[in-house]
Amino acid sequence: MADQLIEEVKQLIIDALRIEGMTPAEIDTDAPLFGEGLGLDSIDALQLVVAMEKQYGVVVPDAATGTKVFQSVRTVADFVAENRK
Repeated sequence: MADQLIEEVKQLIIDALRIEGMTPAEIDTDAPLFGEGLGLDSIDALQLVVAMEKQYGVVVPDAATGTKVFQSVRTVADFVAENRK
């Protein structure tokens, strides 16, 4: 279940951010999503929040929570697993 959710989150990132030419296998589960890792920015974070709400019914209530949630694909998947409706 956890591995499947991680793959779903990777695909969600690719789809929500319209990253062309990338597959879920190319995204490191534990790499940072911002900066050195995937190189996302604050606008990408907003797009991911909206996509997560639509797909999983989870809400990221504030920026402090978002900072913790969007550390890596694994932290996003953990948050979804704990808060999914």
